[in-house]
Amino acid sequence: MKKEDKNLNNKPKLNPYWIYGTIIAIFIGLQLFSGGMGSTTAKRTTVAQFIDYLKQGDVEKIQIVNKREAKIYLTSEAQKKEIHKGSIPKSMFPTVTQGANYSFEFGSLDNFETQITDTIKENNLDTQLVFDTEQNVWGDLFLSLLPFILIIGVWIFIMRRMSSGAGGGAGGQIFNIGKSKAKLFDEKTDTKTSFKDVAGLEGAKEEIQEIVDFLRNPEKYTSLGGKIPKGALLVGPPGTGKTLLAKAVAGEAKVPFFSLSGSDFVEMFVGVGASRVRDLFKQAKEKSPAIIFIDEIDAIGRARGKNAMSGSNDERENTLNQLLTEMDGFGTNTNVIVLAATNRADVLDKALMRAGRFDRQIYVDLPDVNERKEIFEVHLRPIKKAEDLDIDFLSKQTPGFSGADIANVCNEAALIAARQGKKAVGKQDFLDAVDRIVGGLEKKNKIITPAEKRAVAFHEAGHATVSWMLEHAAPLVKVTIVPRGRSLGAAWYLPEERLIVHPEQMLDEMCAALGGRAAEKVIFDRISTGALSDLEKVTKQARAMVTIYGLSDKVGNLTYYDSSGQSEYGFTKPYSEQTAELIDREISEIIETQYQRAINLLKENKDKLTTLAEVLLEKEVIFKDNLEKIFGKRGFAKDIQDEEDLKKETAKKEEEKRAAEKLKADKEEEVVENIADKNEEH
Repeated sequence: MKKEDKNLNNKPKLNPYWIYGTIIAIFIGLQLFSGGMGSTTAKRTTVAQFIDYLKQGDVEKIQIVNKREAKIYLTSEAQKKEIHKGSIPKSMFPTVTQGANYSFEFGSLDNFETQITDTIKENNLDTQLVFDTEQNVWGDLFLSLLPFILIIGVWIFIMRRMSSGAGGGAGGQIFNIGKSKAKLFDEKTDTKTSFKDVAGLEGAKEEIQEIVDFLRNPEKYTSLGGKIPKGALLVGPPGTGKTLLAKAVAGEAKVPFFSLSGSDFVEMFVGVGASRVRDLFKQAKEKSPAIIFIDEIDAIGRARGKNAMSGSNDERENTLNQLLTEMDGFGTNTNVIVLAATNRADVLDKALMRAGRFDRQIYVDLPDVNERKEIFEVHLRPIKKAEDLDIDFLSKQTPGFSGADIANVCNEAALIAARQGKKAVGKQDFLDAVDRIVGGLEKKNKIITPAEKRAVAFHEAGHATVSWMLEHAAPLVKVTIVPRGRSLGAAWYLPEERLIVHPEQMLDEMCAALGGRAAEKVIFDRISTGALSDLEKVTKQARAMVTIYGLSDKVGNLTYYDSSGQSEYGFTKPYSEQTAELIDREISEIIETQYQRAINLLKENKDKLTTLAEVLLEKEVIFKDNLEKIFGKRGFAKDIQDEEDLKKETAKKEEEKRAAEKLKADKEEEVVENIADKNEEH
């Protein structure tokens, strides 16, 4: 039966345009064959020849049609004459009535009628003169209806185009405006992404895989009384892989997967968003079990009642209300799971976040060093990399990078290597790519005076010197005075990945950030506007210490941070004017203390600072090795431990390399022995 149904469904469908064409052809045929041309074709002649035929008595009847055309009917004896041989009418269709032999058009009817009457009387003829009026009923009807037919045809064409969406533009789908815009993922034709393509994110993958497993094997969980989760919300910074996880679910799940964005519900027409939500869940329930993925759900999931200017009938709120009802209302179908992603969970409505709608909130954080290594391995697969490329080194050089940033680094490194004509992508290409992404494009042609260049060199040398002298400051990677992006110089550090931060660590970082301005003050006894980004960073850190983390003794263990995001809609500060003054004084005192600390450090090491700046002016780019030559190795416990770990790691890699070489040699020896044994047997 299924095969028969398939064959029935595969039969060619009748195209309505064929029907329209047939109707038009019938009208044209009726016009041609029922009107002026008639069913027979009469031979054309002239008035003079006709008068000759009339005088000879060959004409039986003259028919005047519509006062402008004459049709001549010959007698039976005349039709047998040789001269009239070609005038015998030929019918296109079988007919009973005889057709005219000749036809012609004349000018004035009065003159023509008088001429015929006189000729008949003079020659005493029996010729009949008949007047007739012919009408093409179907042709006239067709011509009268033609404008209406054209208007109706154009209207049908436009409506069909608009309803099918082929017309494009804002009104391209005027009849489907309330329909869902969700794309149904087809695992056979669409690009398939699996969980193997998602590096890192082990906790998030485990949660998502369980949902996929639930849809594949529901009995495993329902046999113990468990219920399928209603939804899972992926939360995290941009570029961490939330949408990639959803793509992996689409590739792994053997159930229908509907994918759309939160903005697809938003439309200028009232009620469209709610209608699309209803249609989306209707489609999903028809194909259940199914998964719905809503990317950037904050477009419709914002907390209700916060935007008072939108009026009482807010379209976004109506859409959210319908979504809440569909996810956990009276008519909810438990076989539809909703996945959603956002990087702004703080603005979502509380009703949307509760258990029963989004049972699981999966936080997708920035990757740590081990996860970055896995992500590099994924994105390095299609790249021709150098044999000595150390992925551990790359993962350590990219702290704070998201998965999208790492993908961009790999792509930029490949482009840089190709630009330089290399056959493989090496370590330096990746370092250049990191510099390109973090600092911006290198501007070699930027005009800078020698005095400005010297000031920039001492500014960057000040950063490097202070950070080298402080225990908790981030270790330096390199310093450059080559202009990049909007900056004239830059210093790259390798920050320690900490889960908690102590006050002394924050103060050391602030002191290192102020080292550039302090160096200008110590060397030139004047300051410049070049420390803008440093001051911005330091001010934010100091304000966070006082108002968020409660690290100020004078303000105390208080925080004015609101994690719920409610305070952004308020017009009042959560503290008094006296407290505001105290906070401002504390912030200023913290920054000035660290500034004086940086000045004192640089005054004590002024000669080393000058040496470092001169080297920087000469080479334009310096690395950690240059600082070790000038300042010596750092004696802090953390650096000693890092150096020991590096030695252990290097020794471990050498041992693994030797073991691999030994294993390879053993295998080669075994192969040689097997060949020798076979030769002996033969």
